[in-house]
Amino acid sequence: MTDEPIQVAVLGAGAVGCFFGGMLARAGHEVTLIGRPLHVDAIRNNGLRFEGLAFDEHVRLAASTDPAAARGARLLLFCVKSTDTGTAAAQVAPWLDAASIVLSLQNGVDNIERIQAVVSRPVIPAVVYVATEMAGPGHLRHHGRGDLVIGAPDNPVPAPVMESLQNVQRWFSQAGVPVEISANVVGELWTKLVVNCAYNAISAITQLPYGAAIGGSGVREVMRDVVSEALAVAAARGVRLPEDLLARVYRIAEAMPKQYSSTAQDLARGRATEIDHLNGYLVSQGDALGLAVPSNRALLALVKLIESKPRPGS
Repeated sequence: MTDEPIQVAVLGAGAVGCFFGGMLARAGHEVTLIGRPLHVDAIRNNGLRFEGLAFDEHVRLAASTDPAAARGARLLLFCVKSTDTGTAAAQVAPWLDAASIVLSLQNGVDNIERIQAVVSRPVIPAVVYVATEMAGPGHLRHHGRGDLVIGAPDNPVPAPVMESLQNVQRWFSQAGVPVEISANVVGELWTKLVVNCAYNAISAITQLPYGAAIGGSGVREVMRDVVSEALAVAAARGVRLPEDLLARVYRIAEAMPKQYSSTAQDLARGRATEIDHLNGYLVSQGDALGLAVPSNRALLALVKLIESKPRPGS
């Protein structure tokens, strides 16, 4: 339990938001989940069903569908889909104050600037490594990992921003969530982008979890090509990425063998995906830089095609 309870708001309380919000609530923080009515109603009635690796319990916390519920939050976890970043930032901006810390736990590499443009305050990027799903209304299921890498895009890091980073690290660490403060958070964001580009579309197209998908004939070679294209784009942008990035990508399937990508989950539920901010981002950057990105382009096109397919009964 923490000896320093704070108010926490989670904007976009899907699987990622519910996991980290739930962990903070279990540590004694005052957490409000802001999300879809289906989940909010269930959480209000029964608490958040948190089916963890080491526990299975109902966590009592507040829930709302109104962004105004973020009023007074010391820490805002920004967890909406990348496609909704601008709209969500505008909705929550009036309820933040000078002491609010905004932490983006989103896929993609361009959300920080988009949020900052609206909320007019520093936004801390967080690279998320957790395997989760919403197994039902108000029911979170945790499959693996659950750690964060945070940092500041600016170098040197302004003193107030470093203080915020250290506070975030302390709050989460007390809640059992490991947090690393990185001196190269942009590289960390791009590393996660490459992981997502390698797995999300393949998992979505096949509707297979990572462990099963990577075992398919030729899949590792497709992933290799996706990573190679991403490395070329990153190098042209001046982004430093790990030399063993491909090996790291392959290891994700070992760490999260049962995880379906968020893109796969979106397609299965008939929702719009974030593919434009994943493989689509690499395609747009490759085109702008004059670099060939055929593997990423093919995965983007296939996911978009499935996304546009009429669903039965529609």
